[in-house]
This record gives sequence, C-alpha cells and structure tokens, in this order.
Amino acid sequence: MIIYDISKSIPDTPPYEGDPETVCEMIKSIDEGDEYNLSMFSISSHTGTHIDSPFHFDNEGKKIDELRLSTFYGKCSVISTDRILTGGDMEQLLPKCRKRLIIHTTGEDGGIENSAAQVIADSDLVLIGIDRSSIAASFDTMRVHRILASSNITVLENLDLENIKDGNDYTLCAFPIRLDGFEAAPCRAILFEQEKGF
Repeated sequence: MIIYDISKSIPDTPPYEGDPETVCEMIKSIDEGDEYNLSMFSISSHTGTHIDSPFHFDNEGKKIDELRLSTFYGKCSVISTDRILTGGDMEQLLPKCRKRLIIHTTGEDGGIENSAAQVIADSDLVLIGIDRSSIAASFDTMRVHRILASSNITVLENLDLENIKDGNDYTLCAFPIRLDGFEAAPCRAILFEQEKGF
C-alpha cells in the first residue's frame, strides 16, 4: 500500500482572498524557561486543505457535524485537466469515475462551471475535490457552490496533488475536524494506492 499525503500545511497556505490571516504563536516555550511548549493558532475554517459542507452556501444545507462520515472515506478517482470543466465534460467523465472525484488542475485557470455542477448534482457523486482554493471557476463561484450545496455534495479544496497520477485505484481518507455547527473544517487528506504486482 502506498500512502500519499495530499494536504497542504495550514501555516504555509495563504488564506482565501478576503478571509482572515492565519496567526500562529508560541505562548509557552521550553527555550524561554517554561516547563513545556504550547502554541495557539487562529485560522479561517477554510484555511489549508478543508471540507466545505453544504451549509457554506445553503442555510438549509448540512453542517460539518451532520455529514455522514462515510462521505470522507472510500474509493476515489483522480483526473487531470488543463481547463475549466463543463457539463459536457462531466457527462463523459462521471460514468468512468468513482463516487469521490478529485480534479488535478494543470492550467492557469481551473475548476468547474455551473453546467458541470448541475451534472454532478444529478449524479451519484458524494464528494468532489480540487487542488485550488475553490472548486468553482473564477467567473462562476457563487452559482457552482450553490448548485452543489443544494444537492448536498461535499467539497474538498486546497489539495496538494503534485505527485499524484490519474486513476481509479485510490482510496480517499479526508475526515474533517469535528466543528459542530460550522460550514467548513480543516482536514488531513490522504490517498491510499494499492501497489501493483508483488
């Protein structure tokens, strides 16, 4: 079994534009004469690799603690694209994919537009992830998120997919921190790949 950490470091990941800055501070230090080390941090719930629940864009949507844990663990497909994905793209891709889909972007822009979100909403996909700070194309942010939220599709954002190849042979594990009542939470995202041969 090969294990890939596809999470980004929270202190090293810039916040989404308009979100609060990340603050990390040592408040106790053995080097400064304290008996132990103790740190604190302040972050947006969307900092680093994180899960968006439907509540992020839909007041009637499920919150982080209301999502089924099985959503975050299971068979997963990874695809690469150098452009924004449309509904037509998704209609071709989804029949070949698992119930969890991760998009590896290789172009200047990436994500999905609203027609792709609508195809996803009408499918049996339970989670969609991406290696950008937003699953949505930059010109379609609100509509994409609202379509996914209204269909209770979970979104996984800000992944590190630098060393990940396309394929259907992955198992995803991306459990969010339990933050009852929140619309999002950081997570540690891992891909497992079964080694081929002996």
